[in-house]
Amino acid sequence: MTFKTQMRYNFPEIKIFGEIRKMLFNSAEFLIFFPIVVLVYFIIPKKIKYLWLLAASYYFYMCWNARYALLLFFSTAVTWASGLLLERIKHGEIDEARKIPAKKAVVALSFFLNLGVLFWFKYVNFAVATLERLLRLVHIQLSLPEFDILLPVGISFFTFQALSYTMDVYRDEIYAEKNFFRYALFVSFFPQLVAGPIERSKNLLKQLADPQKFSFARFKDGILLMLWGFFLKIVLADRLALFVDTVYGDVWSYGGWYLIIATMLFGVQIYCDFYGYSVIATGAAEILGIRLMENFDAPYLSCSVAEFWRKWHISLTSWFRDYLYIPLGGSRRGKARKYRNKMIVFLISGLWHGAQSTYVVWGMLNGLYQVAGELTEPIRTRLIDACGLHRESFAHRLLRCGITFVLVDFSWIFFRASTVRRALAIVRSILTAGNPWILLDGSLYECGLDSKNFWLVLLCIAVLLLADCLKHRGICVRKVILRQDVWCQCMVVVFAIALILLFGLWGPAYSEANFIYFQF
Repeated sequence: MTFKTQMRYNFPEIKIFGEIRKMLFNSAEFLIFFPIVVLVYFIIPKKIKYLWLLAASYYFYMCWNARYALLLFFSTAVTWASGLLLERIKHGEIDEARKIPAKKAVVALSFFLNLGVLFWFKYVNFAVATLERLLRLVHIQLSLPEFDILLPVGISFFTFQALSYTMDVYRDEIYAEKNFFRYALFVSFFPQLVAGPIERSKNLLKQLADPQKFSFARFKDGILLMLWGFFLKIVLADRLALFVDTVYGDVWSYGGWYLIIATMLFGVQIYCDFYGYSVIATGAAEILGIRLMENFDAPYLSCSVAEFWRKWHISLTSWFRDYLYIPLGGSRRGKARKYRNKMIVFLISGLWHGAQSTYVVWGMLNGLYQVAGELTEPIRTRLIDACGLHRESFAHRLLRCGITFVLVDFSWIFFRASTVRRALAIVRSILTAGNPWILLDGSLYECGLDSKNFWLVLLCIAVLLLADCLKHRGICVRKVILRQDVWCQCMVVVFAIALILLFGLWGPAYSEANFIYFQF
């Protein structure tokens, strides 16, 4: 019997008011839900604010699939109990020599239970299929059942956030939260529940314990953040998806330069899609008086792959650094161990993104980039000095940024492709590209975007690049706007709303598009 893995990445859904609805940031439901949450939050007494946010957060998640809220509750209960146990062991009358093993046992149990649930829902089919392929190499045929499992939205995000609390309590970096409902809000806080940022208890839990009064300044800041996020998602990312999906959906018809352009645009699409979600989440939390960590810092202006990963999905890369790379030994035990640890981190990072071999290859490539970069650094330094080049000159930095983008964008091929074989076919087509005339004869306007929309995309990318360049130079456009008179601020908000309504990709009937990172 041939085993067929069937992990479906269509999103879990629940029927509400007789229709199938999902609580997306770019949905009409959220535009009704969020103002109600904010209004009630600032009206009710301070003592019960966290209970209202907890109820709103669980409702938000249950709009995807009510049953999977049990998984969220399970992860919450296990890590909350582990925190209390760790605190009890710390202050208990146990011998000092036995405290460390006891605390490690609690942490191990918390990780085992949480990662066990994550493994079942996200990796069981991948593991079984991999086992079958390995056995087939030694001529052993294995007959296994077929698992049809729906992936709970955001499970990787809230699992990692909950586990970070266990580790923080173990390291005495945070107190053990005794109020179960407040801790449950930390795990389920709706703005960042399903796609991050993956918050730390040292930041978010402490803020939840001390609710802030309404601040008009923070309200304006949050609105501007949300509008920027909606622009990135609805105007740019969703429009780029039309081109990318058309080309990647038929790589045999759209070869060569079609794939080169689509791959470059996918690098921008996934940035705008995920960055857009993070900014909307940050803005929504800001309005509620809660400051989330920054998740992106102009990553495509990086001069090396290592710098790129310090600026891309910062909450996840810092999570792996603090809770995996450093515990493995980091760079403290020689270069060989350092490179081994980096490869482990990036391979696991690839698996974190999905139970597919394409993600493993993507993670491996980014790990190899960093190892190769460090190994070749002395040679490159000598060559630069020998040629009399100035490393900090604009031309040299621009060249390094370009090379970094090409390397990162090449790895996105494996991230976007459905299989490794398909990704390799795309690479071959790109390397043998022989149709440069499509860049000039209008053929690009037949790949999901007409000429007007294609040039609109390029204009929006230029706006994004300008914003990132200003940010890279320490200039925050949002803060510049907030320093202006009220009438000027109102004009900017009205203009931004009009731009999003006019150029947003709504379609003939409103149909919101999922955020890419919801599937992880």
